[in-house]
Amino acid sequence: MKFYQEEDIKGFDLVQFEYIKTEQDQHIFKIILNRPEKRNAFTPAMAEEITYALAYAHYSSDIRCVILSAEGSVFCAGADLQAFHDPGASMRNNSIPVAREEVKLGDAFAQLLKPSIAIVHGPVLAGGFLMICGCTFVYSVPEATYSLPEVKRGIWPMQVMASLLPIVPARKIMEMAITGRVYSAPEALDLGLVTHIYPSEHLTSEAEKLAAVICSNAPYAIRLGMDAFQKMQLLPQNEQQTFLKGQLSLLLKSDDAHEGTQAFKEKRNPVWKGK
Repeated sequence: MKFYQEEDIKGFDLVQFEYIKTEQDQHIFKIILNRPEKRNAFTPAMAEEITYALAYAHYSSDIRCVILSAEGSVFCAGADLQAFHDPGASMRNNSIPVAREEVKLGDAFAQLLKPSIAIVHGPVLAGGFLMICGCTFVYSVPEATYSLPEVKRGIWPMQVMASLLPIVPARKIMEMAITGRVYSAPEALDLGLVTHIYPSEHLTSEAEKLAAVICSNAPYAIRLGMDAFQKMQLLPQNEQQTFLKGQLSLLLKSDDAHEGTQAFKEKRNPVWKGK
């Protein structure tokens, strides 16, 4: 992860987060957006906190799945424009290391090589898409809405376009950005922005069921597979199969591949080492 290196997260337990909360339950790491009075609009300091928490999850071998949720009625209203225009309006959290380069949330989520689940109870607007597009799965209530209203404020969802492009057809991205209209959860499901819709009373439990399934599977295979999936897309089509065959050969030499084969033969649950 380019924003933080592994040594940067060694003091994670001493950090006092101001805009998010974190929890760890065995192999599941939870990040909770915690600025409900501002509809979880993120400042540069809040974006840095989120990125640092993602780096911790990325480098921690015992974490196999990340769950992202939010306090309050709005999942995320995007960037706090006042704080981005006026650096003095957002004091950074000095209990976390300074990022090695300017934090970009879209890149931070893309570099997390662990499955992640967004639990969406309320509206997602503007820069909030950087987070849901960066998650592997998005679990939404039927009432949640999704919109890019930037054009109504004289601006444009620039970075969001990059996060949307692997998920949503180009014409639909233009429609969303040009009209600024509000999309329902079923519409977002059709677009691929949302992966599952559940009633509010079942949303969290269903996401936790998925997290348990993820944690039961081979963590090294998942990490290597997610990395290969990203790198494959940067290669010419005629080079992809050769690259992927090489990645498979590497994976077959891993401790987890050996353990998975032995466990299958012995009809028992595998004990993953994550390597």
